Amino acid sequence: MLTIHDITVWDTGERVDLVVPEIDAQRSFAEPGAVVSGDIDGSSLILAPGLTDPHVHFRDPGQLAKETMVTGSQAAAAGGYTRVLIMPNTLPAADGRDINVQDVVDGGKELKEVGVYNVLDYLQRYEQLHDVKLPVRYDVSVCASLGRAGKLPTQPADYERFMDSAGQSARRDNKDAKTSQSLKSPVEEHPLRAITDDGSAITDEILDAVLADSKATGLPVLEHCEHHDSGSINDGAVSRKLGLSGIPAETELAIVERDIEAARRTGSHIHFQHVSTAGAFDAVRKAKAEGLPITCETAPHYLALCDEDILKYGAMAKMNPPLRGEADRRATVAAIADGTVDMIATDHAPHTAAEKAAGLADAPNGIIGLECAYGVCRKVLVESGAISDERLIELMTLAPERLMGHTPTDVAMLLNTSSKCATKRTLDLSKVEHPENVDLTLIDTHSEWTVDSSKFHSKGRNTPFNGWKLTGRPMATIIGSKLVFSRLQDSVAIEKTVR
Repeated sequence: MLTIHDITVWDTGERVDLVVPEIDAQRSFAEPGAVVSGDIDGSSLILAPGLTDPHVHFRDPGQLAKETMVTGSQAAAAGGYTRVLIMPNTLPAADGRDINVQDVVDGGKELKEVGVYNVLDYLQRYEQLHDVKLPVRYDVSVCASLGRAGKLPTQPADYERFMDSAGQSARRDNKDAKTSQSLKSPVEEHPLRAITDDGSAITDEILDAVLADSKATGLPVLEHCEHHDSGSINDGAVSRKLGLSGIPAETELAIVERDIEAARRTGSHIHFQHVSTAGAFDAVRKAKAEGLPITCETAPHYLALCDEDILKYGAMAKMNPPLRGEADRRATVAAIADGTVDMIATDHAPHTAAEKAAGLADAPNGIIGLECAYGVCRKVLVESGAISDERLIELMTLAPERLMGHTPTDVAMLLNTSSKCATKRTLDLSKVEHPENVDLTLIDTHSEWTVDSSKFHSKGRNTPFNGWKLTGRPMATIIGSKLVFSRLQDSVAIEKTVR
């Protein structure tokens, strides 16, 4: 049992004691020397709902040298995340169609014997097939087009069986937490929760069909909101200095404006991924003022970096959409501050060292982000005074949970219904109603640390933030009222007899 004393509730400021009754033996892991039991001084810690990331790439199946479900999940838990949404640009693409099982993963014969013929089925049953319990909850998404080729829309008849009916209900009213989070089957544990061709914008030819399917199924459309046929980095002084073809900011605005008009015409909910330009934020801002069903996210790298940083970090700072100019970076921070941005997603995109060593023109797009996202965001947003610690937690927990059709853990409500009557209340997770639904992250906003990608749990090392000095870090992750990850150190342990 782990008891943490004097921890601060993130949104009320109340000081409470937290009792975590047990470790999840099937999925837990810890940093070397971390405390997983006993009494801990939590006076520097904040108790918050579990972080949620609506945009990750775990590369499984098809690109296991970059990441696997196991390593990606461990990276998520180490970053304080209790839930992630997996993008469908796997190999082959997760478009709902049954395929030759030999195309799914190595060991096709064994998988065929247990009836796996589909990538979505493979992802939903991953734990069962591999006899593991992953240290993060995860939902899945389906491609908007067959094979992510942009020519034909995916068919609900191919993917509806991977949706949970409770999840559809939760998306409608966002109230049925008990049902939507009950863990009974692979479909209910890891439901299909979004439609996206992430990595590519949905093409003009199929946009209306995809939006019609979105309304019919209740699945939101997550749009990769930019399109270009050429270019390596942002079009500007840096691209010209390096002699590389540029990607204009207008490539993002064009898709955003097109989709806003489609939302106006159809009433469909469109969520814009990794928005990065001032013009796109202005368009989203106006659409929201009009009352259109538009939401958006941005990522830590668009808040912390601009295209000038490519001169320092090279291919480690190459991504899609590309890092924009400093004015766009400032506009991204401003869009967070004024509420235009609904949530922060990492767009965690691992690549091998060899791939990133190919140079700016040839290296693949993307960086990893799960294990340092909170610290980077806090440095740029909270330490600068743009937003509060509370608002940062909202951006990384509440909004992404709701986008995915889940209800975030309400710490204050748990205290009101289950705490002991005392001067200082105690939240004992063994005594709460429906402990299986309680997901929490313990954050030390004063922890000073240096990013060392060599120690990441992800297979990826492709980050421009290696070596950055940050203040603020998730210290423990709790899923279903059980500890799944800890980096709480012995230096903060206190003698049990004192209490």
